[in-house]
Amino acid sequence: MTPAHLLPLVLLAASNVFMTFAWYGHLKFPGKPLAVVILVSWGIALIEYCLAVPANRIGHRVYTAAELKTMQEVITLIVFAGFSVLFLKESLTVNHAIGFGFIALGAWFVFRGPF
Repeated sequence: MTPAHLLPLVLLAASNVFMTFAWYGHLKFPGKPLAVVILVSWGIALIEYCLAVPANRIGHRVYTAAELKTMQEVITLIVFAGFSVLFLKESLTVNHAIGFGFIALGAWFVFRGPF
């Protein structure tokens, strides 16, 4: 895998960590006012955008937009699964694994190319 293929993956993974915290991190703090968690989430999301936009700009040189979006979705699920278990202390079930498996199958079809 060349650096041109790898850099978008690294940037998308990093951006997804920030976005997951922006979207779901506040669930750990239910007593905080909604306005505060929205502002904090926006600040975190700004960092996510600073990573995701270059990831897509650089990645579009070697990947199609559909491939980039598919990578982003798969990375999002992987990051979210880890976040859910490690940060929110929630369990993943067999149903989650089956659902994620179907999404992975969909990703395989996107990257497989035309029939």
